[in-house]
Formats: sequence, structure tokens, C-alpha cells
Amino acid sequence: MNIARVGILLDRRIEEQRLKYGLNVFERYIGEVLSHVGIPFEWLDNVHHMMERFYDLIIVAAAPNDEVTSQSIWAYAERGGIVVSYAGINPLAKRLGYMKSVPLPTGYAELPESLGDTRPLRFLGAVPWVQPQKHAEGGDWGPGVRETKGSHHGSMEWGSIACEPKGMKIGPVLQQFQVGSGSIERWGVDLLGTIVGLQQGTAPVFDDGVPAPDGSAPVDEGLWKADDRVELDWTHDRVLTEQGTPYFAHPYADLWREAIVSHILRRMAQKGRILPFVDYWPEGITKIAMLSHDSDRNWDEDAIATLEILAEHRIHSTWCMMKPGYSAWVYPRIKEAGHELALHFNSNVNEGGSWTEGDFKRQAKWLQDNVVQKAVTNKNHMTLVEGWGELFQWCEASGIESDQTRGPSKKGNAGFLFGTCHPYFPIAWSDERNRMYNVLEVGFLTQDLPQFTDTGVIVPFLEQVSDVRGVAHFLFHQGRIQRFPEVREAFRQVVKEARERGFTFWTGSQINEWERARRAIRIIGVSEDDSVILATADHAAQAVFWRPLRENEQACPEDIVEMKFGITCKRMSRSKSK
Repeated sequence: MNIARVGILLDRRIEEQRLKYGLNVFERYIGEVLSHVGIPFEWLDNVHHMMERFYDLIIVAAAPNDEVTSQSIWAYAERGGIVVSYAGINPLAKRLGYMKSVPLPTGYAELPESLGDTRPLRFLGAVPWVQPQKHAEGGDWGPGVRETKGSHHGSMEWGSIACEPKGMKIGPVLQQFQVGSGSIERWGVDLLGTIVGLQQGTAPVFDDGVPAPDGSAPVDEGLWKADDRVELDWTHDRVLTEQGTPYFAHPYADLWREAIVSHILRRMAQKGRILPFVDYWPEGITKIAMLSHDSDRNWDEDAIATLEILAEHRIHSTWCMMKPGYSAWVYPRIKEAGHELALHFNSNVNEGGSWTEGDFKRQAKWLQDNVVQKAVTNKNHMTLVEGWGELFQWCEASGIESDQTRGPSKKGNAGFLFGTCHPYFPIAWSDERNRMYNVLEVGFLTQDLPQFTDTGVIVPFLEQVSDVRGVAHFLFHQGRIQRFPEVREAFRQVVKEARERGFTFWTGSQINEWERARRAIRIIGVSEDDSVILATADHAAQAVFWRPLRENEQACPEDIVEMKFGITCKRMSRSKSK
């Protein structure tokens, strides 16, 4: 059986035009979103390719705003295709009976339960389509579902977009227009720009960020860090623990990813097409937790204390080592215990470091010569970061495959401050043509509990990570484990709560190895017995495959069925490779 064909239109002409003027094409990030879920897709670099081979669904990531493009999109939909856009295809608004509203730089959208999480989701750009009469009346747009009629065959509208969580609703978050035997489906939110902006910021780091008004996160201390470019709101996006400590509670980027994937899977199931995907984690594992440590003061007794508590709980963790490191006799003990040794790059000028590629290479070479021959992971000391992609460039050049720098540096910004707990590959700025960096980012949620923030965050963090099936990454410095009984007790509490909820502890290198192996799996079809056909058997032995049940399809008693992305999905077996 053939699987559904999904295409992504990223028109080469419009891409070159925008890059010429230094504009980003973050729409390219839709490829990362689908790759992370293992959904098969094909790139189209010209609008004319839409009609050359039949695709069940085409995501119009970036396309010219001209009549030829509009006619091609319309013709593709008329013959049965589904067009999806994220705040684009604006020339078609008038033909569909709508008008483009004033763009919103930030705000919150509400989704109906059928499309994803129903809490207000922060966005970093929206261009809603509104009906001219309603726009003129200035009426409020509630989050319900509506049917309307126009020059096409009718439409459905879901959700709402507002300037702030309780602000006036300006327009729908998703619109579906029936055109011929197909449809044009437009999200009013710039979902890809939002995901990238939340994860990486909306601008390079070249000065201090805005501190929290309550004094809980003084990021304006003159040291440039990852959290100087956090795009969340200090008021709307934080909640309080029982002890009154604020933290960022919402993985907005992950929730937007889920909305994208849920919409695509749901539409293919409704169309009766099979669209398989790869589970986030391997056979027998449903949730991942991670512990990492930064050596900082490099006292040998810190290492011994950390080894003891890890052995007590039978956990392997990631040790980020900063020059000059521990005594030589300590490293064999760390390795023999099964832990990962990694780099802790120090660019702090007050400690003899510098934000230069040369210093990064020198520290990476020190690690290779004295600690571990091949380092997979890095985390920057004090989460220091400058610019946009320099860190990822340096990691690539030094053979480091994963980074953990993106996390909180202050008590008041613990949690999902970058909107995600998932491993992801970051995207470059326009000066590098918005390429994807070959460095897997695995951010962390908080540092040394209960000193950094109180232990009231443990359960909410674990439960939210569990809901989106990301990585619950907690950082504990070896020096604080050794010195403070309350940190050791918090460590034990994290482990206890995580294990009670079914989490498996992995190191950063294990996460990196699995994520890369999983993405190398390519689904090319489905056999008559409903098993997936793969291009190669490499890395697939531990993988788990799913597909949504098609509309009106009933699962057999022997089928394994679970809810994935809000849709009932059936587990698939693996067929022989081709």
C-alpha cells in the first residue's frame, strides 16, 4: 500500500530574494518539525512542482505572492489536494472572502480540544484573516468552531487569536476552505517563526536581556547568556510554586509542534490515507529524564560525592568538565561507573576565558588530551552565549554533536523558558542561509534544587515533560552535591518522583545517539499486512512505528492502540527492508 504523500513547498526564488536582503527564511524549519516525528515528506523548490506529481497534502512554507502562485495553489486544491499554510498565502484572502488583518508581533492563541492543548499558547507573530464586515464592526472572536459560505464551497474556522491571554479575540487560529474536491487550510499564527523564536530567540545575543520586574531574574548583570533572549512574558507565562517561587510552566514550542503534527495526521486520516511515523523513544521506553553536572571549581571530593550518590541510585549521568579539571586518577572512576564525560566551555573573561573560536578549540583539545578522547556533549559555563550560531559552528568544527547550554541562569526563570524540553536541531541565521546546524540541542529545566529554585517545581516539570514526551533534564553541580545536604535530598527527590512516573534516565550522549539513529530511519511504504516498509534496516530494530486509524476504521482486538498527538493510532510492525 502506498503511504500519504506530503510535500513542503519552499520556493527557491522567494528564498533567494529574502536571503539577498538579509531576511530569515525560518519557514524552512517545518522540515525539522516533521523530521523530529519521523513523518515522510518531500521538498518542492518551485510552485510548478505542485502539479507534476500528486501530493495528498502540501505545506506552503514560502512562495511568491503573485497570481501564478495563487492559481497553482487553487488548482491543486480543486483537484483534491490539501494546502496548509502558516500565516502565509495572503493573496488568496480576498478570493476566499476575507482580508488580512494588521500583523500581531506577539499574543496568545486558543485551540479547540480537537486540535491540541486548550491553554492560551504564546505566539511570536500572527496575521489573522478576518471577514471585512466583522473587522469593521470590531466584534470579539470567541474560540468556537464556525461554518461560513463564500465564493468557494464553504469554510470552517477554529480557535481564536488575541493580543494577550484575556484580550479581545481578533480572528480564528485555523481556517479550512473547501475548494473543489480539496481544501486550503490556513493557520493565522506564524507557527514556524514562533517555534524558532521561542527556542533560539528572535535576535542574536549582543546585550543584556530584560530582567523580571519582581527582581527574581536579574539577567541584566553584564554577562551575555542564552537567557538574555527569552521571548516569554514575565507576567503571563510564569506560575508560582506553593512557596511562591515563579517559574515558566508552559512548553509552548512543543505544544505548537504537536498542533502542527496533529493537524497533518488528522487530515490524512480523514482523507483515508495512511501516514506512518516513528515514536520519539525506543521499544520499552516511554519517558526520558537526564541528570548533568558542571565541574566548575574542580575539587576531587566533589566528584567522589557525586559518584557515590549516582551509584546509590544506579544512574548514569553527563559530567561537563571545565579546565583545569579533576586529578587524573578521577576520570577512570567516572568512566568505569558508566558516566559520560563532556565539555564545559568557559568563556567568562573574569575567569580567563573568551568568547572566541580559538578558546573553544583550546578547551576542547584540553578535554581530548586529558579527559576523554571523543566528547559528544558540551554545556557552556554560566550559560554564556553571544551572537546567534557561533556556538553551534564551534561545536561542529570540534566534532561535538550535542549541546546543553540553553537553560536558566536565574532563580526566577527556571522551567520551559525556551518553550521546549525536546531535543532539536537549531537553525542558522540568514548569513548562513538558514541552514540546519548538525548539533542536537538538549536544554535543561533548572539547576541545583532547592537553592536555585524550590522543590515545588519537580512534579510540575515531570508531569509537563511527560505530557509532551520530551526530556526532563535537571542540572546538579558536583560541588553543591558535595557541600549541601539539602541539594542531595533534592537530588533523591527528583529521582524518586521521576521513577514513580516511569522515566528512564539517559545520558546526553545516549539521547544524541538515539535521536540521530531514529532520524536516519526512512519510511517508504506500507505492506499488505499493514507493516512499515523501510529504505534501510539500519537503526530500526528498537524503533516503534505508529499510524492514525483512518476515518471509520476499526482496530482489531489484537492491535495495540494508543492516543498520539490527540489521535487514535495503531502500532505497526516492521516489514523487510527494500
